[in-house]
Amino acid sequence: MERVIAGPERKGRIMDDKTKRTIAYHESGHALVGHTLELADPVHKISIISRGRALGYTLSIPQEDKVLNSLNEMRDDLAVFMGGRVAEEIFCDDVTTGASNDLERATKMARAIVTQYGMSDKFGSMGLESTENQYLDGRNVATCSERTTSLVDEEVRIILDECQQRAIQLLEQNKDALIKISEYLLEKENITGDEFMSLLNECKEEPAEAV
Repeated sequence: MERVIAGPERKGRIMDDKTKRTIAYHESGHALVGHTLELADPVHKISIISRGRALGYTLSIPQEDKVLNSLNEMRDDLAVFMGGRVAEEIFCDDVTTGASNDLERATKMARAIVTQYGMSDKFGSMGLESTENQYLDGRNVATCSERTTSLVDEEVRIILDECQQRAIQLLEQNKDALIKISEYLLEKENITGDEFMSLLNECKEEPAEAV
């Protein structure tokens, strides 16, 4: 399953300690946001071992096959996409190009929410894009004016900003857990879903420091 989803393992790829630390926090950010949100898929594995083009990955598997996706599910997914970038900003004091695929997928989903699914408060039940040929390139073509397209871009940005703020809030509230998971991941390189849950439970059991 991992080979199909993330590609073959890249054993020859060597990363310095700073890069490995950034990837560990990035992937832990995805996992922790996903675990915290009710409608996100459960975490099955976290890894900082390169596979294919990915420097690391978080494998989340739905408990059952999905035929339809609700707006709330997609908003949770968007927050999970943002979790990696947010973790870098908070814990690594910088952002890297590692979030490019996350941002691409998040932007595509947010745009579909607005233009194809009629789930935007601003535009309501309007179809603003159509798929030109789903059997060839599947390219979406705007069916609205240039002015409306500009407003769509702004609406997409607002949705992404809201989901990023959710990720920031969740990771700020769970800093200790994120640090613990990231440091464990740096040491072991792989974390199973069971290990992930054990680390979270340990954090809940640890007494808070006196102020």
